[in-house]
Amino acid sequence: MTSSHTDCHYCLQSLRGRKYALREENAYCVTCYDSLFASPCEECKQPIECDSKDLAYKGRHWHEGCFRCARCSRSLVEKPFAAKDEVLLCTECYSDEYSSKCFHCQKTIMPGSRKMEFKGSSWHESCFVCQYCRQPLGTKPLITKNNENYCMPCFEKQFAHHCYSCKKVITSGGVTYHDQPWHKECFVCAGCNTQLSGQRFISKDEYPYCIDCFSRLYAKKCAACKKTITALGGGKFISFEEHQWHGECFKCAKCSVSLVGQGFLTRLDDVLCQRCGSAS
Repeated sequence: MTSSHTDCHYCLQSLRGRKYALREENAYCVTCYDSLFASPCEECKQPIECDSKDLAYKGRHWHEGCFRCARCSRSLVEKPFAAKDEVLLCTECYSDEYSSKCFHCQKTIMPGSRKMEFKGSSWHESCFVCQYCRQPLGTKPLITKNNENYCMPCFEKQFAHHCYSCKKVITSGGVTYHDQPWHKECFVCAGCNTQLSGQRFISKDEYPYCIDCFSRLYAKKCAACKKTITALGGGKFISFEEHQWHGECFKCAKCSVSLVGQGFLTRLDDVLCQRCGSAS
């Protein structure tokens, strides 16, 4: 470069007929400019002189000939590249070394392309589709069955059960009662609406009841102890005319011998063994 500048700003030597470089409106001879301002090349560590092309990336500098992939040594000039731990790589080498593989097609997901992630796996956007209708799932709600993904409408059409109570689709979990599917939140006591999933209950006329409601509404009272008689635990009970007894309560009112499987006599509301009844 030649101009009206006459002397180097640093060494004060004449610039007449010589190349020089400008920096902040001051002129420098090439030698002074390179020694004062030339950046060292990241690759060869030599200064990038003012008559060389300086390629910069994130504050670091390279000669044009040194700006290459650290793995395959191909030039990165005017080509896409990626950086890993401050090392520059062409997109092919970066993909081979670091990029995710698509869960569906097992091909590399190239840097810069859109990647979908679901349950710890990565997918090409074009591969992340409903197994049934093949439409992209993107960020839509989905359900997985047998490692295949389905959009909600297709899953409901193909697989979903409908709750016996509310008639809506059961998307996960659920309870089966009398061979019918129920939402857990819909499987409630017919008496008090308490959720019964995981709880003990008793059926009456095809409806489930919690123990408290069944006892209050339907259970008989033991004629001896006056406590509720339930079928829980397979407990035995005895019924005679209008009275019921727990198996362990069905005893002679006088001698307390068990009357289960034995002959007995009645007197008013009492039951007696044959010996006590005959002696009275």
